[in-house]
Amino acid sequence: MFTGLAMDLVAIVLLAYGIYYRRHHRRDLLFAYVALNVGIFAVVSLLLVQRVDIAVGFGLFGLLSIIRLRSSEITQQEIAYYFVAIVLGLVNGIAAAMPLTALTLNGVLLAVMYVADHRGLLGRTRQQLVTLDVVHADPELLKADLESRLRARVLQAMVTQVDYVRDVTVVDVRYVVPDMKASVR
Repeated sequence: MFTGLAMDLVAIVLLAYGIYYRRHHRRDLLFAYVALNVGIFAVVSLLLVQRVDIAVGFGLFGLLSIIRLRSSEITQQEIAYYFVAIVLGLVNGIAAAMPLTALTLNGVLLAVMYVADHRGLLGRTRQQLVTLDVVHADPELLKADLESRLRARVLQAMVTQVDYVRDVTVVDVRYVVPDMKASVR
């Protein structure tokens, strides 16, 4: 169990601080990932050490599943970090008797998260909700306005809300930021 705990703590610190926090700088989620991971590890370890009825195990995980993630809005990316934090706790709690398997799975999970969330892989593509102080009837005018305001090439602009009374449009925009190195030359 102590080997599993040590591997779990190293893995969650690498995920939460080494990868997530250094890229996204959200201290609240750093703490949430660590707490959730250690909690999952503790529950799984207890279930494995203390022979309990499977219904108790399902009940505990049912209880965990109804806890709603209440915070400021979190992205799909941050939900993925939650999921991997849970999986690391499960892997290390269950596979404590098989440290090589747990170590391999930890390495795979951390490597996947490192690469999948790397800026080099994602390039310069961004997503943002933009509130405009104008309503555009023509999609081409909307795109041109967004490109002017964002100083970027718009890939997709999906209107999510229009308020004709206040003359406001909310748009979910996917865009590519210009390469600053190329523009300096």
